[in-house]
Amino acid sequence: MSTNTDGSKKSTSGTSGTERGFSRRKLMKLTGAGAAAVGLSSVVGLASGEQAVASVPASASRKGLEQGDTSDGADNFYTSDKVTVRKVSFRNRYEMKVVGNLFTPNNLDRRTGHPALVVGHPMGAVKEQSANLYATKMAEQGFVSLSFDLSFWGESAGKPGNAVAPDVYSEDFSAAVDFLRTQSFVDKDRVGAIGVCGSGSFVLGAAKIDPRIKAIATVSMYDMGAANRDGLRKSVTLEQRKAMIAQAAAQRDVEFAGGKIQYTGGTPEKLTATSSPVDREFYDFYRTARGYHPNTTTHPALATNAKFMNFHPFADLDLLSPRPLLFITGDQAHSREFSEEAYRRATGPKELFWVPGAGHVDLYDRVGLIPFNKLTDFFRTNL
Repeated sequence: MSTNTDGSKKSTSGTSGTERGFSRRKLMKLTGAGAAAVGLSSVVGLASGEQAVASVPASASRKGLEQGDTSDGADNFYTSDKVTVRKVSFRNRYEMKVVGNLFTPNNLDRRTGHPALVVGHPMGAVKEQSANLYATKMAEQGFVSLSFDLSFWGESAGKPGNAVAPDVYSEDFSAAVDFLRTQSFVDKDRVGAIGVCGSGSFVLGAAKIDPRIKAIATVSMYDMGAANRDGLRKSVTLEQRKAMIAQAAAQRDVEFAGGKIQYTGGTPEKLTATSSPVDREFYDFYRTARGYHPNTTTHPALATNAKFMNFHPFADLDLLSPRPLLFITGDQAHSREFSEEAYRRATGPKELFWVPGAGHVDLYDRVGLIPFNKLTDFFRTNL
């Protein structure tokens, strides 16, 4: 670990990742600067058709799927006999129902208040993908943890499903804090948050105007605003950006007139010989038994995807000071630029933590790579 003159830190996990590091470096070279994040395919006019979400048990829905790469302890659907899980729901300030899972340690003394965490899932995902895993692992360490479906996704309210509404997404984090602060066994002054992938940007948007969130950690963060405006490594041109906006506007006319809702971006349904390494990385999680869940297709609604153009989660990060920030990213992650930029712009106590050999999606579920000890130390110190 190195400490900068302003007190901020850059550190590296002790996880060994020599072989994986080689493969990720190779992947980054192959990927180039193409736009491959959730929603980015819309800049070139790609759109999927009807939204379809299966209504079958999650475990049954994974039967017959490819297994996926389960190396480094990939265990998205991990459960623990040390933790009790309860389905909960609450309403955000727009009177929309938000559905979540509340994880409590079995040995929790409910006569006193304890630190608590809100955990947000990747963009396009649902709480059963990554968020439940993080919440379970943190509950094992003594934290009351709440995972939830963002509005318009999974079991939470919002029509049409998969609509893009970053302001509402951020509001959901604050609503989750509302809920936790009403629990008699939660210390109101010791609530933190973890945002994975796109939720890393949504939680920053929330925390900037919600000082009740006392400590914030992001993992494999995507700035969903910059990712759509600029693409990975600023590969999207102004003309492409305008084309995406025009496409979304045209789709509004179609849907207002009663036409079918169109969906865009997200994880490809099938791989081809020309699929990019980043597409393959997402596919291996979302379309295989490793991480598939029937409550999401991952495809945002095309007519609203342009809402990300007005989303600037890294603006005014000084509002967070002196609350501590921890940015965790794989040193081979195609998304690392977003954690680096947020770290650069944050002014309060901050740390950029590298996981050697890890790519973006690796930190969704590979428990052999995810630095849960780092997260535990961070929140124990700061809550």
